[in-house]
Amino acid sequence: MAANAGADENAPWLVAGLGNPGPEYAGNRHNVGFMVADLLAARLGGRFKRAARAQAQVVEGRLGVPGVSSTRVVIAKPLSYMNLSGGPVTALRDFYKVPLERVVAVHDELDIDYGVLRLKLGGGDNGHNGLKSMTKAMGPAYHRVRFGIGRPPGRMQVADFVLKDFSSAERKELDYFVDRAADAVEALVTQGLERAQGSYHS
Repeated sequence: MAANAGADENAPWLVAGLGNPGPEYAGNRHNVGFMVADLLAARLGGRFKRAARAQAQVVEGRLGVPGVSSTRVVIAKPLSYMNLSGGPVTALRDFYKVPLERVVAVHDELDIDYGVLRLKLGGGDNGHNGLKSMTKAMGPAYHRVRFGIGRPPGRMQVADFVLKDFSSAERKELDYFVDRAADAVEALVTQGLERAQGSYHS
C-alpha cells in the first residue's frame, strides 16, 4: 500500500502518541506513545505548542529527505487522559483536514513482547482505552504503531501494570526501542505500510 494511496496529496499525516498528561505518568508503560512523539518532535527540531482548537500539544514539520521525498506531518500528544484521546485527535484531524488513512496512533500493546513493534491499518482496540476512544470518534480505519510492553507478571492487574514505570531492566533498552519505534513511524509515513512492515516486523 503506497503512502499516499487514496489520500489528498497535500494533506499532512497526523501522528498521535497516546499517553496520560502530567509528570506523574511520564515514565509509565502506558505513556510510550508520548515518548515516541517527543523523539519525533526532537527530530523535526520543533517544540510542542498548545493546539489552537484541540486539547493537545502539536509540532508541525516534515519527515523524510528534505526537498526530495519529505512528507508533511503533525506530531500530537492529546492532553486529555488516555480514555478520552478520540476527542483531541478528531479535532486535530478536522483542523488539519487529515484523511483517516493518514492518522497514526502510537501506543503500548500488552499482547506483544517488550520492545517488539507491529504496524497495521485498522482492526480492533484489544481493550486499549485510547484506541477505543479514537475508534468511537472516527472509526477503525487508521494506522497503528504498536509498541510491545508484554503482559503483567503474576497476578498483577493490567491497569496497575500499564500505569507503572518501565522496570530498571526494561529502561536499559528503552531508548533504543523508542528510537526504533520513531524510525518505524517515519518509514510508515514516507514509504507506506507494506515497506514499513517489511523493515520492522522481525
